[in-house]
Amino acid sequence: MAEENQGNAKASQEQTRPNNNRKPNNNNRKPNGSNQNSGSRPNNKNKNKNRHRRQPAPTDENLKSFVAKNQDAHKQRLNPHYKLDLASKAKVRITPLGGLGEIGGNIAVFETEKEAILIDVGMSFPDETMHGVDILIPDFSYIREIRKKIVGIIITHAHEDHIGAMPYLFKEMQFPVYGTPLPLAMIGNKFDEHHLKEHKKYFNPIVKRQVYKIGNDFEIEWMHMTHSILDSSSLAITTDAGTIIHTGDFKIDHTPVDGYTADLHRLAYYGDKGVLCLLSDSTNSHNPIPTPSELSVAPALDRVFAKATGRVILSTFSSNIHRVYQAIQYGIKYGRKVCVIGRSMERNIEIALQYDYIRFPKNIFVDADEVTRMNDKDVLIVTTGSQGEANSALFRMSIGEHRHIKIKPTDLIVLSSRAIPGNEGSISGMLNHLQRAGAKVAMDKDIHVSGHASIEEQKLMLRLVNPKFFLPVHGEYNHVMKHKETGMMCGVPERNILLMTDGEQIEVAPKYMRKVKTVKTGKTYIDNQNNHQIEDDIVLDRQKLASDGVVMLVAEVCEKDSKMLSKPKVTTFGIVPDKQDKHFAKEMEDILEVFLTNIKSGLIENPRALENDIRQVVRKHIYRKMKKYPLIVPHILVH
Repeated sequence: MAEENQGNAKASQEQTRPNNNRKPNNNNRKPNGSNQNSGSRPNNKNKNKNRHRRQPAPTDENLKSFVAKNQDAHKQRLNPHYKLDLASKAKVRITPLGGLGEIGGNIAVFETEKEAILIDVGMSFPDETMHGVDILIPDFSYIREIRKKIVGIIITHAHEDHIGAMPYLFKEMQFPVYGTPLPLAMIGNKFDEHHLKEHKKYFNPIVKRQVYKIGNDFEIEWMHMTHSILDSSSLAITTDAGTIIHTGDFKIDHTPVDGYTADLHRLAYYGDKGVLCLLSDSTNSHNPIPTPSELSVAPALDRVFAKATGRVILSTFSSNIHRVYQAIQYGIKYGRKVCVIGRSMERNIEIALQYDYIRFPKNIFVDADEVTRMNDKDVLIVTTGSQGEANSALFRMSIGEHRHIKIKPTDLIVLSSRAIPGNEGSISGMLNHLQRAGAKVAMDKDIHVSGHASIEEQKLMLRLVNPKFFLPVHGEYNHVMKHKETGMMCGVPERNILLMTDGEQIEVAPKYMRKVKTVKTGKTYIDNQNNHQIEDDIVLDRQKLASDGVVMLVAEVCEKDSKMLSKPKVTTFGIVPDKQDKHFAKEMEDILEVFLTNIKSGLIENPRALENDIRQVVRKHIYRKMKKYPLIVPHILVH
């Protein structure tokens, strides 16, 4: 065959070269090795050329027409938006009040001309600068503004960042609440703690795969979704403008512990009907590896329990009931009794058992005060504190302050969770305490899996739903930006994707999606010790005290001649070391003398204005000298 190709190439070259009356090359041989002279046959070159020219295959016009028909079918399948009513003037406004630019605090308003619904009412956690603040809840200003339009609150699942602010909202405003049993039971527990038992009358439990009419403008279907907490849902929200799919928090787990897989069939059903807009979880947008199944932690847990010779102390998120369920199963397998410690862990396991989400015989559980009387190899302790929270049970164990459990060198601590961004320092500190106490710590990657969709699962969601418009939600800006790129890869045009921030109101209609206005949003600070709000100025004062310190001045001034009657008393905190107090007090005395010498006429008679002016003078001096803006507290007594 190679010789034949060479012969063709040579023939082609001879055609393109000018004819110089050269004699044919009698040394050429046929491909079969014959020694016959090629020049002995007339027009042999043309015959070879014709013989090797490829004849076009006949085209079946009927088949070709079906190629075009199938291409049209693909276009309609992949872009079902022609099914949307483009003549409709209906529109929906979507306003996130929390959950964007952050992880946590999820709450969104879906609004038509006459009615509105809330999707989740979640809380978030403070950073290290918010001194004395335990939790953050959304600013409810916009909800107050439209409260007469709100016909219901729709709950996707029972994580704190989706239901944690419900008691604080219900102390002020009450609306019908719709959700599956577990989220409603957990909200009910919160209402009990906040003395709001009477508000449980607003609960409306739902059945998944049934469509519920909420008010006059909304029809909503809850579709089962796998996540790191039981009984999670995605939502199909149908209005006159079209259907909006809200995924809630999700991952696609094909082998969940309870066997209830994500309801991909209903998502595909709505996708085929034509979806106006998709709002989808962006938390794991940077992860290219599919999120492992919750069941995949089982071999690692089995290995841990098989090797443990003393007590096993397992800590995970209290809401991850399936993780706890698997740990307890292996505890039972290896002959251990189970002690549950930590208020939220006890409460969540109790609810899961009460409502038959999980089942265990009651005799496997023991109280914390019984543990000290048992053999270590017969004990499994399930507790809170995987994030190193200062008041958590595990942290108190680590520093020796827990009433019942003291860490022993034979203990095995299993941390079955990932570090929430910002908690790395507190977790590291707790690990130091645990290891100083001699305990072994297991925190291997295969002991924990995420509850959020990675890129491949996000792609599957986008392809199932086939939305005309796409709004990535639930995450910081870098997460939603990456999710936007994934959406474009899956066929959503860039012009049909918007990146929202809290407070931005997006109007969606069959023909367009656009930003229309910005509403007031923010955070309200809560002190969990008394469940009261902390005003913004208090938190700002605490930040100033922590970073810049405080200066207190007490001086007596004569009203007649504006002179000090005695040396001022100066007290500082966080400004100068104790040994420099006298020198600093002398500086303040000099500043006050200069100020009073040059005081404006009439100022001495206005104590408030006098103190404000002194505050400014002292603040300028300290900034020039120390580059600090401390809190200045002057008290001027005029006699």
